Amino acid sequence: MNALTATHFQFPGQTAIYKGKVRDVYSIGEDQLIIVACDRISAFDHILPKSIPFKGQILTEVASMFLDLTQDIIPNWKQAQPDAQVTMGRKCQPIAVEFVVRGYLTGHAWREYKSGKRTICGVPMPEGMVENQAFPQPILTPATKAETGHDEDISYEDIIARGIVEKSLLDKLYQVSFSLFQRGTEFAAKQGLILVDTKYEFGLWQGEPMLIDEIHTPDSSRYFYADTYQECLSKGQAQRQLSKEFVREWLISQGFQGRDGDQMPEMSDEWVEEISLRYQELYRVVTGKELMKRDYQNIEQIIETSINNQLQS
Repeated sequence: MNALTATHFQFPGQTAIYKGKVRDVYSIGEDQLIIVACDRISAFDHILPKSIPFKGQILTEVASMFLDLTQDIIPNWKQAQPDAQVTMGRKCQPIAVEFVVRGYLTGHAWREYKSGKRTICGVPMPEGMVENQAFPQPILTPATKAETGHDEDISYEDIIARGIVEKSLLDKLYQVSFSLFQRGTEFAAKQGLILVDTKYEFGLWQGEPMLIDEIHTPDSSRYFYADTYQECLSKGQAQRQLSKEFVREWLISQGFQGRDGDQMPEMSDEWVEEISLRYQELYRVVTGKELMKRDYQNIEQIIETSINNQLQS
């Protein structure tokens, strides 16, 4: 199956390249970034052995759509999308905090709650809640962005005490995060979905805050299907959801959670195709449109040409 696993470009004015778990990031001069969303897939901080056709296109197009739909809330880094898997924009100074907004008690928050904790990142959680239940109102649970390993929970007070972000800016980013989550919630509801939780990242551009990275994608967010939510909740059943949680569940069933000594399982072509189809379903449900699947023939050449044309414009 065709997929874009990695890129090896050299652009005019290129000063650096960084390869993340999924994306190849090219720096142009001092103030421009080119992000190529490859088809790699990661879980438990490990890149899986096979790439997923159309995954990079899906992430790029969903993120691009939501960046365009939220510019009235806060400016963002995006300036152009010259290819289905490429975003170009401003190279901001990243703020070293992830702003995780949670509308429901699930995932990491539920694991903390189940262990007996009733606060997360300094935020209280009500007694008597069950898994996947809605919080009385969304909560924000920040995490510090680690250079290596897992990000760590941090409280509002500790962010200020450590001097990571000064109070007036932090207050603004809290307000913006909740506004973005509300916008995403309203959009999801029109598609028959519930935006469960998500993360936002911000940077500074010429001293002003700006939304960076991706937004409301299946890799950064969790969605439940609205029509079966209440029934599943009342019966204590797992929610039907759109995210890459099903990949993590498969890895766990194969004995892999990224721990020392865990062996990465083999991925059959059938399983790769299944993951691709699940991502395509997510795109269709979230956007309300069918994916216009890209052609993988000569893909690196096509991407390189598109980027060079944009750089020259």
